[in-house]
Amino acid sequence: MSDFTHINEQGRARMVDISTKDDSVRIATARSSIVVNQEIYQNITDKTIEKGDVLSVAQVAGIMAAKNTSDWIPMCHPLQLKGVDISFDWEVKEDSYRLLITSEVKTKGSTGVEMEALTAASATALTVYDMCKALDKGMVIGETYLLEKTGGKSGDYKR
Repeated sequence: MSDFTHINEQGRARMVDISTKDDSVRIATARSSIVVNQEIYQNITDKTIEKGDVLSVAQVAGIMAAKNTSDWIPMCHPLQLKGVDISFDWEVKEDSYRLLITSEVKTKGSTGVEMEALTAASATALTVYDMCKALDKGMVIGETYLLEKTGGKSGDYKR
């Protein structure tokens, strides 16, 4: 009935069958960001936010989100992840304070981990917002995108 991979013969949603795909090492790296004011930047870097160490908590949230991506995204397969890493870099320009969030997710299996990397980066940014919103609700979560992925039938991708 349909050429769509996630639609069955009755025109309804289905999870794609990946049982015939070969296992391979798959790695995906994604990025998100959040722009904060100077007060929040200073409090995060000094680790003086009332709720605790913002980056440590956000890092754990990102890892947890990667592990639970199939609970959030309906057609994602539950995966056994082999590694998740979340890293941070500040981009400071005059009165602009942007926290760059990079997530890297690895597995060995028959489907990729792009969604897990994107979910991890997103959840990390949302957690930073949650922990700092008492100081300023005007923070802006930036673009979230795939930086690169390796492995699988579709080959490698680099932004």
